[in-house]
Amino acid sequence: MDLPRQLKNAITSGSVLFGQNQTMANCVSGKARMVILAANCPIDFISDLKSRHPDVPLHQVELVNRELGAACAKPFAISSICVVDAGDSDLLTLRPNVE
Repeated sequence: MDLPRQLKNAITSGSVLFGQNQTMANCVSGKARMVILAANCPIDFISDLKSRHPDVPLHQVELVNRELGAACAKPFAISSICVVDAGDSDLLTLRPNVE
């Protein structure tokens, strides 16, 4: 899967939120369908997210936060992406890979 292309597709056609605060808020409200994490996302955030919301699939990519921000065409680092609506992208086909 071409992750940068799928991310850009989801941003334009769906609903995708950036950052740990928005990710956690949407997991709490039940709107999150998937969370995509950067390779260097803080471990304590990941473990907190897993323990509080075990029903939300987590997929950690090999890109670090700066690369993930660039893949989303944003001028800032992104450590977590919350997919609320994937739109025309295939992001929801990513397999959860966080143990």
